[in-house]
Amino acid sequence: MTPELAYFLKINVAIALFYAFYRLFFHKDTFFHWRRMALLCFFAISMLYPLLNIQGWIKAHEPMVAMADLYATILLPEQVVTPTQATVINWQEVITQFAKIIYWSGMLLLTARFFVQLGSIIRLHFQCSKSNIQGVCVHLLKKETGPFSFFHWIFIHPQSHTESEISEIITHEETHARQYHSVDVLFSEIMCIFCWFNPFIWLMKREVRGNLEYMADHRVLETGHDSKSYQYHLLGLAHHKAAANLSNSFNVLPLKNRIKMMNKRRTKEIGRTKYLMFLPLAALLMIVSNIEMVARTTEKFAKEVMGQTTAQVAAEPEIATIPELPAEEIQKITAPQNEKAKETLEAHSKSIPDSIVFEVVEEMPEFPGGMQALMQYLAKNVKYPAEAHSAGIQGRVIISFIVKKDGSIADTKIARSVAPSLDKEAERVISTMPKWKPGKQRGEAVNVRFTVPVMFRLTGPETPKAEEIKQSDLEEVVVVGYGPKEDSTPNAVGVKTDNEETVFKVVETMPKFPGGTAGLMQYLARSIKYPVIAQEKKQQGRVIIQMVIGQDGSISNAKVLRSVSPSLDTEAMRVVSNMPKWEPGLQRGQAVAVEYTLPITFRLQ
Repeated sequence: MTPELAYFLKINVAIALFYAFYRLFFHKDTFFHWRRMALLCFFAISMLYPLLNIQGWIKAHEPMVAMADLYATILLPEQVVTPTQATVINWQEVITQFAKIIYWSGMLLLTARFFVQLGSIIRLHFQCSKSNIQGVCVHLLKKETGPFSFFHWIFIHPQSHTESEISEIITHEETHARQYHSVDVLFSEIMCIFCWFNPFIWLMKREVRGNLEYMADHRVLETGHDSKSYQYHLLGLAHHKAAANLSNSFNVLPLKNRIKMMNKRRTKEIGRTKYLMFLPLAALLMIVSNIEMVARTTEKFAKEVMGQTTAQVAAEPEIATIPELPAEEIQKITAPQNEKAKETLEAHSKSIPDSIVFEVVEEMPEFPGGMQALMQYLAKNVKYPAEAHSAGIQGRVIISFIVKKDGSIADTKIARSVAPSLDKEAERVISTMPKWKPGKQRGEAVNVRFTVPVMFRLTGPETPKAEEIKQSDLEEVVVVGYGPKEDSTPNAVGVKTDNEETVFKVVETMPKFPGGTAGLMQYLARSIKYPVIAQEKKQQGRVIIQMVIGQDGSISNAKVLRSVSPSLDTEAMRVVSNMPKWEPGLQRGQAVAVEYTLPITFRLQ
C-alpha cells in the first residue's frame, strides 16, 4: 500500500467515524453554531490527522509499542517476504487498475458538474439586474425560481412573493451571506468530489447544508417574524426549483426537518459540554494512525532483514526512526549481490549532484580488469609492515572509499582498524589504485562508497570463509607475513583468551537470538531510543558492536567496533548489553563461545 493510498483511506475512515459520532451526540440539539464548528472540524481533522507524527511518543510507551508489534504481526502479513512469480493474469492488479479508472472518471464528472454550477451562478450575477430591497442589494431573477444566495449575492424573483415573504427571504439569505455559509457549502462539495465513493461524505454534506438552514431559520424567528406564517411560506415554495444547487437555497428540502427544528424546545446550556467528547475521539484517531505507521516501519525493517536493501540517498533530519537491521549477523555492510540488481533506487533528478554518495547502485564500480585484476594488484603492492611482523600483529583491516564519477578514488578511511602500521599500509595501497570503472544509476555515472577488506595474517592455517562474518563489498584480500603457527581447530576459527577459554569467530552453527532474526528485530525496535542530543546535532550512522556470546548464551566483552558518536555508541552498547540470552553457537555438537558482530543503523528521516 502506497503512502498516498493509506492517507486517502484514513480520511474516509475518519469521515465515517465522525458522521456516526455526530449522529449519536449532536444531531438533535439546537446549538447550531457549535454544530457548524464541529462539522468543519470533522473535515479538517480527517485531512490532517494522518499527517501528524507522534511516533516518538508512541515508541516511548511500552503498551503502544506492544500494540504496534501486534499490528505488524497480525494485520501486516506481508512482513514475511516470499516472492512469487505470477504465471497467469494478476487479477489483483487488474482490479486495482479498474478501480482507479472508475474513481478518476467519477471525480472528473463531479468536477465538471461543480464548475458548471459555479459558472451558472456567475452568469446569473452578470445577467440579472440589481435592485435595493429593504436596504439590501439583490439580484432580480427573470424566471420564477426559488430564492438563493451565494456569498454576498442574493437572488430573488420579487413578483412571486408578498412584502412579508420578501422580508423573511431577505433576513434568511442575509444570514447566509453575513456568516459566509457558502464557505461550508463549497468545502463540503469539494470533499464530495474527492471522496465521492464514500456514502458517509454525502451524508455529512447533507448535515452541513441542513444545519446552515437551521441557523438561517433561527435568525428569521429571532427578528420577530411569525413562526407559523414563515413555515407556511416554506411549504408554498416547496415546488420551486433553485436556479443553482451550489448555493444556499431558501427552500432546501426536507422541509419537514426544518419545521420540526423550529418548533423544538431549545437544548439546555449544559449540553454544550458534550462537544468536548470530540477531543478524545480526535486524539484516539491520531494515536491509532501513528501506531499503524510504527507497525509499518517495523514491517519495513522486517523486509530489510529478509534481504531487501534500500539505497539511502539523503537524510532529512527531523524525526528519528528505529535502526535498520541486517539479515544474519553482519553478512556484509554494503555488499552487492546479483539477485539484488533490480532493487529500487530513487534519484530526484536526472542530474545527480556530486554531494550524493550511493551505497548500492544498479551497476557497481569495477576495478580495471575485474575482480581478479584487483586481487593481483593488491597482492603485488601490499607489503607486510616490519613493525607489525616483529610484534606478531595480524588481523583484518577494512578500508572504505568513494569511487567518484570519473573513477578516481576519494575519501579513503579506515572502517575497521587493527594496528596503525597495518592501517597505514592498507590505506596507502588503496589510495594509489588506478581509476576504476565508475558505478552507474539509471545509466548515469554516480559516486559510490565501496569497501575492501585486507587480511594481514602471519603464517598459519587457512581460514575458512564459508560462514564468516563480512563487512565489505569484495572477497577478502589476505596479506601473509611469516610468524609462528598457532593451534587451531580444523573446522573453525578461534583464539584463546587469558583464561584459556577459546572464543570462536566461525563455527558450524552460529549463535541465534531467541525468536530468530524477527525476534532480534522486534527487540531492537522496542529497546532502542534515539538519543535527544544526537537528534539535536543531526547525528546518524551505523554503529558496529562486537560481542562474545558465551557457552550459556550470555553476552560479554561487548565493545564498539565502529563508532559514530558517543551518544549513539552508548545507546547501542546499552541495548546490546541488556539482551536476553542467545542460543549459543555449536562446534562439533558442543556449545562454544563465539565472537559476534552486530550493526545498528541510526537514521534520521
